[in-house]
Amino acid sequence: MPQDILRIVATDCGSTTTKAILIERNPSGQYRLVARGEAPTTVERPFEDVTIGVLNAMTELEEITESDVPEDEGFTKGRRQLIKDGQVWRLMKDGERTESRSSDLTGSDLYVSTSSAGGGLQMMVAGVVKEMSAESAARAALGAGAILMDTLAVNDGRKDFQKVERLRQLRPDIILMSGGTDGGTKQHLIDMAEVIRRADPKPRFGDMKLPVIYAGNKEVRTEVGEVLGASIELKVVDNIRPTMDSENLDPARDEIHELFLEHVMQQAPGYNKLLDWASEEVMATPNAVGKLMKSYADQEGINILGVDIGGATTDVFSVFDGTYNRTVSANLGMSYSICNVLKEAGTSNIARWLPFQIDPFEVRNRLRNKMIRPTTIPQTYEDLLIEQAVSREALRLAFDHHKSLARSLKGVQQQRDVGQIFDQSASGETLIKMMKLDMIIGSGGVLSHAPLRAQSALMMLDAYEPEGITMITVDSIFMMPHLGVLSEHFYEAAKQVFEYDCIVKCGHCIAPLGTGRLNEPCVSIRGAGIDLTVNYGQLKVIPLGRNEFMDLTIEPTKNFDVGAGKGKSVTMKLEGGTVGIMIDARGRPFTLPNDDATRIAKLREWLEAMSLPLPTSK
Repeated sequence: MPQDILRIVATDCGSTTTKAILIERNPSGQYRLVARGEAPTTVERPFEDVTIGVLNAMTELEEITESDVPEDEGFTKGRRQLIKDGQVWRLMKDGERTESRSSDLTGSDLYVSTSSAGGGLQMMVAGVVKEMSAESAARAALGAGAILMDTLAVNDGRKDFQKVERLRQLRPDIILMSGGTDGGTKQHLIDMAEVIRRADPKPRFGDMKLPVIYAGNKEVRTEVGEVLGASIELKVVDNIRPTMDSENLDPARDEIHELFLEHVMQQAPGYNKLLDWASEEVMATPNAVGKLMKSYADQEGINILGVDIGGATTDVFSVFDGTYNRTVSANLGMSYSICNVLKEAGTSNIARWLPFQIDPFEVRNRLRNKMIRPTTIPQTYEDLLIEQAVSREALRLAFDHHKSLARSLKGVQQQRDVGQIFDQSASGETLIKMMKLDMIIGSGGVLSHAPLRAQSALMMLDAYEPEGITMITVDSIFMMPHLGVLSEHFYEAAKQVFEYDCIVKCGHCIAPLGTGRLNEPCVSIRGAGIDLTVNYGQLKVIPLGRNEFMDLTIEPTKNFDVGAGKGKSVTMKLEGGTVGIMIDARGRPFTLPNDDATRIAKLREWLEAMSLPLPTSK
């Protein structure tokens, strides 16, 4: 199949905007982004048909290619014909060619799409032990692209009537029920099923029955089904926690995905038409982003941390040693949820990132203004710095949430009764090992559309505190959903566009782990004409462009580690980017000075080191 594919179109039907991209194979056989278009999503009145927005975005692609094609890549200049008979003109369906191309400018061989136009998937999970089966269920739900509304558990401290009230109040799209190892507890699961039956929550959409996925003790499936009754649609999958020290999330995730397609995405008007137009199955937007991260990490053999920071939520993705995790922080965002960031982080934590003095009341008032006018953008440099200070805290808090859920399971050697289990978490240490991290990918408006790439890089350095040697990248125009669904069917094309057009490499970051005394030597960098010693507390940049490499020896002083152990040197080929090679010797863990004058002086020093402008106010 891949040899026949010349042109690919992909759309992402978001809740407000439908984004379309056009990918073509150039004369040298490489796939590249040719054009990008967007149009308002049309799921609401007066249109009530998601495909109208798709056609509008496609029309923009046609118009762009009429006059603006990257000719240096060898592409033919001329208007592409992507629409025929009022629908997307695709030449293949389910991997089989259905129509021949009449000319090089007509039709697309492959049309793939993602969608979140029916609204995000909202779920609740119910388990026996909050720290064990319920936490595993939460990982399954979050990994499947859901927003987790609440977690019910036998030991969550709430009475049954309070759980019933909560279920009726939140009205989840799907409930995932787990608990008990195979052959383990039964009565607790029957009791939880009784709570769900008594609540009888009605789904947000349509008159369908509420779907409940049962992924608990296999020996109590029949009893749970009997208790839930005919008013609930029960789906049974393999146990999430078949034994105390094993976790099996994939069956539950797959079932969540199927139910999401059936119960949420199909509620978007015109969705069935979109299904018919697409060459392959339509995928949920967050699933597609996670699919791309997982595929790329697996194929390249690297560990990845990715973030998508939006106006209302922040999604964090990670792949470490082949284990994929995703979390949604539904109350951390840069417009609608900006005051939640203020509440969670506190004014002082936001203000500490500002390289000038400001009254705390002024910070709060500016953020409140942003919340009531969420579509506004910063008008002054001070406004921009305040917004980027908020983003550091939103990124940090969402990352902390992610680390708390991306955990290994503790080995369970000793026998324990249920009372003891309630007192001991089943989760072990976090899977997120920053020293093993190879790449950070930043996405979302505040990162992707920062005026200078160095600003995006500095936000991620401050929020994530990478250790050792890590490549810092930014998603240029948010096309990861498109490439994610494409990677499912044509990975090589998705990879080429991802590396060449999607991610912008800022450059490798060298960040020694450890703490020391200010202005004492921390790390030395030598090789390729470079002989540089960076002191503790400093941030330095070695200018080096994209696709430019240096073989460098990195030698930390005795109290610092860059990956080989304290005081041990590392020799590596490092790559530059839009910023260059960054040496972050500010210490890990990184702490800002407590004294305001010293802190502001340091922040201004680091801005200068990254070649960023200084604010006029001090």
